[in-house]
Amino acid sequence: MRGDKGTVNYTILHMGETKESYYREAFEEFRKRMQAWGSLDAVALRPAKTPGRELSDDEVAQTLDKEARVWEEMLSRPQYQKSYKIALCIEGKSLSSEGLAALFDKVAVGGRNSIVFLIGSSWGLHERVKAMCDLRLSFSPMTFAHSLFRVMLAEQIYRAVGIGKGSKYHK
Repeated sequence: MRGDKGTVNYTILHMGETKESYYREAFEEFRKRMQAWGSLDAVALRPAKTPGRELSDDEVAQTLDKEARVWEEMLSRPQYQKSYKIALCIEGKSLSSEGLAALFDKVAVGGRNSIVFLIGSSWGLHERVKAMCDLRLSFSPMTFAHSLFRVMLAEQIYRAVGIGKGSKYHK
């Protein structure tokens, strides 16, 4: 049974810009569709600069540490402090679309009106950042292009919210 819940706003925080216009357009389509049910936004963070070559394990660790500081600053902002935070990472929990809808309902009934998804750089998220999150979520053990993944995530957010609203979009 669905409890009394208000509008929930969804934000995707991600490292790096989306360069391809077709991915931006696809994301924008889901953002527009969501307007009747809440907001869906994406915010790009600047990844750490790295040399144009393969990084050593130490360099990757240093890069993740630099990026963790960016994440920590962003998540300390008032609009994100009380948000339900979800780290997208390969070792996370897998959910069906219905399971994601149930999670959204649980978060809303619990009194939070904001869910924030974190997508790291190509090296992922530092363990410190993952520890700041309420859930670690995995879509698949496969690796996806980050720009494509943002669209996939936006679609799943739209689908899960639709399930909760009784929309016919989800079959």
